[in-house]
Amino acid sequence: MLGDRRRERREERRGGDGRTHFRMRQKLVSIGDDYWIEDDQGDRVFKVDGKALRARKTLIFEDAHGNKMLKIQERMLRIRDTMEIEDADGHSVATVKKAMITPLRERWTVDVANGPDLRVQGNIVDHEYAIEDGGTAVAEVSKKWFRVADTYGVEVAPGQDPALLLAITAVLDTMAHEAR
Repeated sequence: MLGDRRRERREERRGGDGRTHFRMRQKLVSIGDDYWIEDDQGDRVFKVDGKALRARKTLIFEDAHGNKMLKIQERMLRIRDTMEIEDADGHSVATVKKAMITPLRERWTVDVANGPDLRVQGNIVDHEYAIEDGGTAVAEVSKKWFRVADTYGVEVAPGQDPALLLAITAVLDTMAHEAR
């Protein structure tokens, strides 16, 4: 009963406007480990399979039934601060790049193959940032929604591709915490 009241209060704070909420864990991108991303109902929605292939960081995003959806792979021939997201057939879906480092925050860009390019602004390291399309947030990331250590939430706006936005979040986590 207490858990139900907390969930209702959390939903009220989030506005209940059709946004989809996911729970992710910091350090989810440990190469060699698997990790489940859950929705706000606690259902396993996506599996992240961390593989170590040819000394490159590789993450495979699968749906709950094990179908491969996206692959994230570090590109060895490109600039170090760039990671590619590909679909199941190996076609580029998005490229995440560290754009600029300023004293107070990092700026990142996401070049989306078949859609508008996105900007990421905020504090990536502390998991408090937004992914924006022309100044409109398409996803927000925050640790404030959870009291559990090493857990953060991703709120995806209606009409957006949750798998792609969660993959972008995983890429940002990997690139911002390279020592893992």
